[in-house]
Amino acid sequence: MFSSLRARLWFSYAILILTALLIVAAVLFIYLLRNPILYRQATSRLKAVETIITSRDLGQFGPDLSRRLENAAQTFNVRIVQFSQDQRVLVDANPGKFPELSFPQPAKLLRTNPITRDSDGKAWLYTLTQLPDQTWLMVTIQRPKVSVLGFLTDELLPPFIQGGVIALLLSLIVAYFIALWIADPLQEIVTVAGNMPSEQIRPVAARGPHEVQDLTRAFNAMVARMQSSQKSQRHFVANVSHELKTPLTSIQGFAQAMLDGTADTPEARKQAAEVIYNESARMHRMVLDLLDLARLDAGTADLKMSPLNMSALLNAITEKFSPMANKADVTISVSAPANLPILLADGDRLAQVFTNLVDNALKFTPAGGAINLQAEMMQGEMQVSVNDTGRGIPASALPHVFDRFYQADISRSKGKKHGAGLGLAIVLEIVQAHGGRISVRSQEGHGTNFVVNLPLTQSAATTIIRRRK
Repeated sequence: MFSSLRARLWFSYAILILTALLIVAAVLFIYLLRNPILYRQATSRLKAVETIITSRDLGQFGPDLSRRLENAAQTFNVRIVQFSQDQRVLVDANPGKFPELSFPQPAKLLRTNPITRDSDGKAWLYTLTQLPDQTWLMVTIQRPKVSVLGFLTDELLPPFIQGGVIALLLSLIVAYFIALWIADPLQEIVTVAGNMPSEQIRPVAARGPHEVQDLTRAFNAMVARMQSSQKSQRHFVANVSHELKTPLTSIQGFAQAMLDGTADTPEARKQAAEVIYNESARMHRMVLDLLDLARLDAGTADLKMSPLNMSALLNAITEKFSPMANKADVTISVSAPANLPILLADGDRLAQVFTNLVDNALKFTPAGGAINLQAEMMQGEMQVSVNDTGRGIPASALPHVFDRFYQADISRSKGKKHGAGLGLAIVLEIVQAHGGRISVRSQEGHGTNFVVNLPLTQSAATTIIRRRK
């Protein structure tokens, strides 16, 4: 019955409301039991008699004061006692000859009606006032007897039943809508979560309490990330399939030519073998890149941190590409200050980063162009930029250059060999694994500038690899 959150919330509110009403009823019961209506009526009558008596100048009666008070006591059916300044009895207009009353003591804590007791221990309700002559006048009556059953049926139950039932019903209705207000958004989240994964899932409307709205927004963000991840995964599988299909087709075709005798000359067989070798090498490089990317993604790649001289690393990369740059008639240079600090990093991985960036720059820089590698300190970080004077990257392609398998405008490189579009994705992962960041600025016809920012030291929480463990 109470398996759903909505029912449990409503039941909890109902219990709280019922408990509050019972507490109110208990307090009301104690109050009325100590101050029933008969006591209140008697006290009101005593105050009225006191007002009538004190409205006259009692001093003018002199010796007749006692008789006057007895007449008033008989008339109003009360007992009137006058006390001296030192609390001795001066006059006791006692029509019924009741036991003697002494000056009343201060009322006890939580007592709502003033009560005093006579010499026999019987209780009296009274009012007490000080007269102009500094004497005290007490108007009193024996405390009425109250039947508990009559008290319950006459005073407590009727108002409690009427007001309590109405309050309970209204409170339960309000509790029901509060339960809906809290539970419905959560139930909608549960329903959407049960339908995942699905491309048809739409964001859940943020409603209800602030905490539930925060949960809804966090859930919507998680769904958006999951859908983006699913989309990326599908594209990744499609791109891998496409990239593998081309070399496999070439390998299969030339292997078939060798098998069925179509390549019947040594030159033809050699050409077929070269194509098979080159395409299989291309597939091998792509598989290695995919494995490398997967390890970086999963945080299982091994970064071997050690002191690194960035100037020496950039000079080594420049020497490595000098023959290719000379052949392409492209100038390649390094700019780095002599006092460049030592960097704590994985030298092999950073060599992979700048090798990839320089290789791309060579592919897209025409003859007569230049490539410059520059290292400098910038706001406590080491900033390394790879700047070329190539044809630049279209503005529409800039947001996607680090996407996997993305290749912008292949025609720019005119016959140059291309990889599978994984190089810059691996570069991004390696830089982020070092706690750094990479950005690109480019304008068509004015070259491209890749900027890598790296912290000088690595903490236990900076690298992606350590963070994902």
